[in-house]
Order: sequence, then C-alpha cells, then structure tokens
Amino acid sequence: MSIRKSLVTYTREEALAYHANNFGGGGKIEVISKVSTRDVKDLTLAYSPGVAEVCREIVKEPDRIHDYTTKDNLVAVVTDGSAILGLGNIGPRAGIPVMEGKCVLFKNLAGVDAFPIVLDTQDPEKIVMIVKNLEPMFGGINLEDIAAPHCFEILDKLRREMPIPVFHDDQHGTAVVTLAAMINALKVVGKKFEEIKVVVNGAGAGAIATTTLLMKAGVQDVILCDTHGTIYEGRPQNMNRYKNEMANLTNRNKVRGTLADALHGTDVFIGLSIAKQVTQEMVKSMAKDPIVMAMANPDPEIIPEEAIEAGAKVVATGRSDYPNQINNVLGFPGIFRGALDVRASDINEPMLIAAAQALASLMSSSELNKDYIITTPFDLRAMPTEAAAVAKAAIESGVARSPTNVESIRMRTQELTHIIRERYAKTRDLWQRARLIAGIDSCRLLGEALSRGIEGGEDYAKSYAVVS
Repeated sequence: MSIRKSLVTYTREEALAYHANNFGGGGKIEVISKVSTRDVKDLTLAYSPGVAEVCREIVKEPDRIHDYTTKDNLVAVVTDGSAILGLGNIGPRAGIPVMEGKCVLFKNLAGVDAFPIVLDTQDPEKIVMIVKNLEPMFGGINLEDIAAPHCFEILDKLRREMPIPVFHDDQHGTAVVTLAAMINALKVVGKKFEEIKVVVNGAGAGAIATTTLLMKAGVQDVILCDTHGTIYEGRPQNMNRYKNEMANLTNRNKVRGTLADALHGTDVFIGLSIAKQVTQEMVKSMAKDPIVMAMANPDPEIIPEEAIEAGAKVVATGRSDYPNQINNVLGFPGIFRGALDVRASDINEPMLIAAAQALASLMSSSELNKDYIITTPFDLRAMPTEAAAVAKAAIESGVARSPTNVESIRMRTQELTHIIRERYAKTRDLWQRARLIAGIDSCRLLGEALSRGIEGGEDYAKSYAVVS
C-alpha cells in the first residue's frame, strides 16, 4: 500500500502563466502604499514639502527612523544566483522568480515586507560590501541560494559587521525545521538527543548548519559524510576550512569509510545531498526503529516506501507528496517576524533552537505519530508561536534592542496575517468584478481603482464602465 499523498500537479504552461500578467505586469510581488493619496493634502504629506519635517526629525534623532520608516519590517532577500534551488548556478536573472517567491512567503505568512536584491557578481568581497551598504534601509538580511563555501564567508563577515540580523536560509532555515522534526521523531521512537547516533550526508551549507544546531541541542555523536565518505580529523582529500572545523567537532570515534560504514548502528540518517545515496541494506544495518530524513530534492536519498520496508520507523522528506515534509517555509517568516519585532541585532543559536522547539510544540501527544511529526505552513498557529518564541530568546540572550511583551508579538503576528488574507481576498474580488463590469481585460482599471482605496474601488470601476 502506497504511503504517498495526492501530488499537486501542474503543467509548464500553468507555471509560466502564474508568473505573467499579474496586476499590470509580470512577477509575483508589487510595492503598494500604506497611506492614501486621494487629494493635494495627501500628496503634500506623502512627499514634498511635508516629508521634509520627517527628514529633519530623523536628522535630529536618528532612532526615529524606526518610527517613521518601513525599515523595521523590511528584509532584503539577497542572492548571487550561484545555487538556485536544485538548478545550480543559473545566474541572478534566472533566480529572480525564486527570490520573488521568497518575498511572497515572507509577506503572506508573517506580514514581513521583503524585496529581492539580486546581485550581478559572485565575488564574496563585493557581495559583502554591497549588502553592508544596504543597512540604512533594511531591518534584516536574508541570504538565499548562495553556493558553499562562499556562503559561509559572506555570512560570517556580515554577521560580524552589520548591526541588523543576517540569516542564511539554506543553512539556518534548514537546520531549524530539521531540528523541529527531530524533536518529535525522537518522541515517536522513544529516544533522547544525548543517546542517539546521527549521520548527516552532505557537507554543504544546510548539512553543516544542521549538524551544528543538532549538537547545540544536545546530540553528542554525529558523523558528517560527503562524496569521499566520512569526514574525520586529518582527512587529506576534498577538505576545506569549514569541513576541517566540523572534523574537529564530529565523528568522535574517528570512523573512516563510506556512508554505509557510517550508518551501521546509527539511530538517525539526515540526507542533504542527492538522490539514491541510501540502500535498503544500509537502513537494515541501522539501530532499532531508525529515523530516516531523506531530504534531497526533487528525489530523496532513498524512496520512503523502500526505507519503511527496510525497517525505518519514521521517514521524512523534502517533498509535499509524502508525509512529514521538512519545509523551510515553516522557519524563516516566523524567525524574522520575532527578530524584527524586538529589533534584534542578530539571529543567534538560542533563537534558532527556540524556533525549532516552538514548531515542535504545535504537535500534541495525541496527534504525534510516525506519519505526522511536524506541522504544515498552513497551520495558522505556526508563525505567531514561532515569532513569540524567537523574540523571547532574543530578549533572554541579550540581542533585543527593543524588548517587548512576547504575547503581544504573538497577537500582532496573528492580526497581521489575518489582515493580509482579508486584503488579498478583497483585491482579488475587486479585480474579478472590475473586469466583469468594465468588460475589458486590462490591469489599468485595477490600479486606478486601488489608488482610491479598496472600499471605494468598485464604485470607481462602475463609473469607468459607464464612461467607457
């Protein structure tokens, strides 16, 4: 009997159409005003000369930037196009749709405004210089799809040199959601962090960050593997600074050999590599009731049916058509929501662990089972719960520059996401009604109607239809 869920299918034409002709042009995002411009008075306040009063206030008191601008709710999604999804180094222009998609998720799931910053350079020093100079405008930086090992260097420098949180989702988002799933998977099999042996296959950005966070959370015995087998202290081939650092922290028994050698007697396999790396024989060699997290996309390191047949107790993948999807979407919106709301100067390990624990906590003991170890991005509790936990950890770890009541952050996140859903529903409805009323297939009408406000848009659409 298949364990697969119904797969959401799409055609190439549907994917292309989804990104085209949206409200006046291509793409998935837009910049809209938070204030009205209905008359001369509004124009005077929004721009010259009224805006000068705000400029003078910020010159006099620089911290008022947080009161009068969008900085505190704005994240730059930065890429160089060097590691876009599973497509590889396809360059910055072809990576724009992915960055736009990231911005959509930031906004719709947690009310965080985000904008793509797509760089036409893959030089780490230039990237660091450019991003550092974005600081006046943005409250946070989300690095995205930047290839290893440059991503480590860029992240390290920016975190040291910028006064706002810098986060690499391919590293930390992956680590947070994996840890959340692991917390609950261990409950299912009745094992503890400090008792288990873990093997992580892949030594890129996500694998190294996941290994590091698991160890901070209490895992003591981890082996990291790459295409040359186990990573150990003193290994001569295919090493770099970051692998050498991990060699000093992991593989305490100095196991040398292949992935198969490492998996013998292991409690948990985490795959952040490529397809078909694990066989049924390898799973059979693992400890009793093993956990297999085969997260390579689009095809996992071992097909879930094969892993279960070989004895895996809990299986997770990165795919939506199997149970237990490990999806970064559960991480970054809520993490940034919490960090921004307390004006955190960093996103540190206590905040990441708090995010993972918050996500894991959403699964009650009655719900938890081998096929349901983590919630989905559509769980309306996820982002508010995660944001509050991250904010609390930021306050407790000393990186919050504007501490506030964390319960108010939970409530604010709930309210923001509710407003966004309502606003989008009204906009979509207005667009459909305006096209019907005016009898035209034009985006100009919607733009003009929206400039008069959502509530007054339909009346304008009717008047337009009469005149035209």
